[in-house]
Amino acid sequence: MALTLPPLPVEGPVLVACSGGLDSTVLLHALAAMPAMRARGLRALHVDHGLHPQSGEWLDACRAACATLGVPFESRRVQVHDTGDGLEAAARAARHAAFADVQRPGEVIALAHHRDDQAETVLLRLLRGAGDGLAAMRPLRAFGQGWLWRPLLALPRAELAGYARAHGLHWLEDPSNASDRHDRNFLRHHALPRLADRWPQASASLARSAALLATQADLLAGEDARRLAQVQGLDPASLSVPALLAEPAGWRDRLLRAWVAALDLPPLPADATTTIARELLDARPDASAAFAWSGAVMHRWRDLLHAGHERAPLPADWSAEWTGEAPLALPTGDTLALDPPRRFDASLRVHARQGGERLVLPGRSHHTELKHALQDLGVPPWDRARLPLVSTPDGTLLAAADLILSASLTDWLATHATRLRWGSRD
Repeated sequence: MALTLPPLPVEGPVLVACSGGLDSTVLLHALAAMPAMRARGLRALHVDHGLHPQSGEWLDACRAACATLGVPFESRRVQVHDTGDGLEAAARAARHAAFADVQRPGEVIALAHHRDDQAETVLLRLLRGAGDGLAAMRPLRAFGQGWLWRPLLALPRAELAGYARAHGLHWLEDPSNASDRHDRNFLRHHALPRLADRWPQASASLARSAALLATQADLLAGEDARRLAQVQGLDPASLSVPALLAEPAGWRDRLLRAWVAALDLPPLPADATTTIARELLDARPDASAAFAWSGAVMHRWRDLLHAGHERAPLPADWSAEWTGEAPLALPTGDTLALDPPRRFDASLRVHARQGGERLVLPGRSHHTELKHALQDLGVPPWDRARLPLVSTPDGTLLAAADLILSASLTDWLATHATRLRWGSRD
């Protein structure tokens, strides 16, 4: 008995994600039986989430299966941290991070999701009020340095089980699959069997609907990109509020989600666009309104929306001495450095804003309030709260990060052929 797998439309080696369960055991065996896959550079990866006391047995099962088939094997142990989206989502995020870490340039990661998994995913997303997400899992999509491939997506689990029996394969059953505590298990054990009693082709129909919706979503994505370009600012992380308000409400929602996705931020919650419309788009231009979700944040300032990862302000009571000879690590995760390094004539003090600071800008003889200089430069309030200020020991302000430099510091940097740089340690 052989499985009919779709051709892989991209080049590159193949990495099979092997859990030790039925589905991935079948996928590993089927791909290993294909000389063309071995010629590409077939190998396998097991990710141990550390969530099960017998997780070592799963690792051993995968290692043994790969040894029998002559497939190179690697394993990774990950830490799963539930950030509020549920343990299943946290485990998936940790697993995908391990995939990305192990993946080679151009490599295709093969996952063993099948047609019944797709049907469960469609139902889950319907119950969560998804839109384009009803397209569910894609057979092939870009990931990391290569691709994610799901070659079993058109096959029911019963066919995989028949293949495993026919070839005498050994696999382990995850005991957590018997628990109804997880939503997916509840659908698998209760909802889908009841649907199949009335409509025997329920899983196939749900999977077919997902494929049709995926085609429609792809068509809409092109229009999303065209409209997004018309409302996006010079900075891709900003959107014009007037241009966005000129769009019909339905398109505004799509553009907000497309924008967030393009910035590689977590997907917006189901009701987020309604909240954003009420609290940000309808806010006064001089208001400092924000919407936060899953470690990301969207701000309204003046006539722009700004989105990015949430960043902590510099603690108000923080300060440090700095000689300039080495980068200075800041509590915000940023660094302040001279490029190339130089030693200041005397150690300077780096500290948070307190308010009321003034400095002499290049080409001027009088003091300028830092607040006004930052406003003139268009630095938004949330970035001002992160700015490290550089002062002399007697309190004379020399710089606000690398955005605003005093006349005296500008001259010193020029004389010593170096530049002040403020940025992320990443």
